[in-house]
Amino acid sequence: MQYFDAIGRRKTSVARVRLTPGTGKRLINERPLKTYLGREILAMIIEQPFELAGLSEKFDLKVNVVGGGLSGQAGAIRHGIARALIKYDTELRTILKQKGLLTRDPRMVERKKSGQPKARKRFQFSKR
Repeated sequence: MQYFDAIGRRKTSVARVRLTPGTGKRLINERPLKTYLGREILAMIIEQPFELAGLSEKFDLKVNVVGGGLSGQAGAIRHGIARALIKYDTELRTILKQKGLLTRDPRMVERKKSGQPKARKRFQFSKR
């Protein structure tokens, strides 16, 4: 059976995506898309590459995703789907590239510094 594999990343999440020709079934970590994510907006983020390519009901999606929270995982899955769709059809690259779905989002959480309560927040200054 033919399939298309790709890896997507966002924040600290890593998603291994496998697209197989099918009817539009979506499984994330062995659970249906809606029950895994919970929020409708995250499901919309994941469906974005399929809608841009016009292939919503043409592929089944199976994803293993680890790390981060739900928002980061949804971004990682979207990145992986876009990469897998390019393996299916290289003509889709221009559409997905224009919408920014092939670029890995480089934003990460800034680390906490010592002598401060958070990454940028400072303790209250006392002059006397």
